Amino acid sequence: MTRPSLLLSVALFNLRSLPERKAAAITAAIGIAGVVGVLVGVLAIAQGFQRAMTVAGAPDVAVVLRSGADSEMTSGLNRADTRIIGDAPGVARTANGPLTTAELFAIISLPKRSTGTDANVPLRGVEPGAFEVRGNIKIVRGRRFATGRNEVIVGAGAAHAFAGLDVGQHIKVGQNAWEVVGIFTAGGGIAESEIWADTAVLQPAYQRDDNFQSVSVKLESAAAFQEFSKFLTNHPRLSVKVMRQAEYYAEQSTSVTRFITTIGVFIASLMALGALFGALNTMYSAVAARTREIATLRALGFGSGPVIFSVLLESVLLSLAGGGLGAAAAYFLFDGYRASTINWQTFSQVTFAFNVSPALLGKALGFATLIGIGGGLFPAIRAARLPIAAGLRES
Repeated sequence: MTRPSLLLSVALFNLRSLPERKAAAITAAIGIAGVVGVLVGVLAIAQGFQRAMTVAGAPDVAVVLRSGADSEMTSGLNRADTRIIGDAPGVARTANGPLTTAELFAIISLPKRSTGTDANVPLRGVEPGAFEVRGNIKIVRGRRFATGRNEVIVGAGAAHAFAGLDVGQHIKVGQNAWEVVGIFTAGGGIAESEIWADTAVLQPAYQRDDNFQSVSVKLESAAAFQEFSKFLTNHPRLSVKVMRQAEYYAEQSTSVTRFITTIGVFIASLMALGALFGALNTMYSAVAARTREIATLRALGFGSGPVIFSVLLESVLLSLAGGGLGAAAAYFLFDGYRASTINWQTFSQVTFAFNVSPALLGKALGFATLIGIGGGLFPAIRAARLPIAAGLRES
């Protein structure tokens, strides 16, 4: 008999006795399922938030802020600045002029639908070119706001999370009431967390005169970014910071994603420690219950290798069964689930959908496999070292 066949034969012989220990096996598998479910659930939050931020970024769109600003909240540009930016080389143009949008960014407080507690919601003033610059904005209900009127359109995520944002309702901005005239999607990006209005109407409401906080620019191509950036950063009348939109949103998401991931791994690691002890207990019990069988195999000439392999295989299979159960439960419960969290850069809410990706499920099953190896290794070594004579005397 070849060595692989020998290993497989002993392993199958071991697995046939598993129904006799089903209570302990099920307990261990459920513990590992809980660990994997928590890990996938928390990491799905981080992935969903990161996806909402990065989906918004296009390589042929640039964001211009004041030099030294790390977000729109700390940036400021005037009308003269925006004109120079619009005239820069590399900017895409139509018959109506350059494809740019000079924007305001403000925060308003609205009650959450789920709890009724107030939270910060981003309110963005945009110019007509915003729809072409962003490219992925789609009105799914109602219509676009009319230029020069107190009207807003609301991202689908914000409409889902906050009360008072249905079409036909009104919100108070400054001293005036603004009508919600449309709901839009943005491919799952961060814009779905925002409320949009005409920047020219929003400026007086916040006494911004002719000032803005950022300019988003559609470029002729992704390759035009270097020429565009070099022109603006070297311009004697400007002091600006130029970034690709994708890079800007990725930078905005880094701190929150890292924090959520760290917390998730920490919690899952603590739970994994408990699951590991559970697996150890299960496998030690399995070895104790099979002492005579193992001793008999050793007496028949089977070496320690097949015995170790059989115990490890049982432990890993139990862990994978539990891990698969936990991963499946997390996928059906969390994938696509909409939630919101705070963006620490702007102190406003970002709505996003949990993202349970195939890669995340693969990592979770790998994590379960490690628990299985850790839980089965020492019991396997103990089984291989059992004295044959003492084992055969076991009743």
